[in-house]
Amino acid sequence: MGGKCPHRSVKKRRYSHKTHRRAKFLVKGDDMVYDGLNKADEQTKPLPPDQDLPGMGQFYCLHCDRYFNNAAVRDDHFKTKRHRRRVKLLMEAPHTQLDADLAAGMGMPDNGPKLMSF
Repeated sequence: MGGKCPHRSVKKRRYSHKTHRRAKFLVKGDDMVYDGLNKADEQTKPLPPDQDLPGMGQFYCLHCDRYFNNAAVRDDHFKTKRHRRRVKLLMEAPHTQLDADLAAGMGMPDNGPKLMSF
């Protein structure tokens, strides 16, 4: 009953180990990052040093919610397709609960324009 598995190619379709581990860490949602970007325009304070974060927490990408070891790595990250897609995604406001309710038909009814009454 031993031998090779006939469906060995299934393993190739799974995520790589690095991608799978990256997904396990807590990542802020799009709405929280969007709010942080709006607050960043109002007030910009230098980040306090934190020994638990990479690069002492000094090199941070607001859009992707990631810390980097040094400025060169962060600047290389700014050129990647993943970062550019994230910036493009965050240009528009994220969906709200009101949008979800309207899409589900739970919002105010839309009966069309009022007709003239005689």
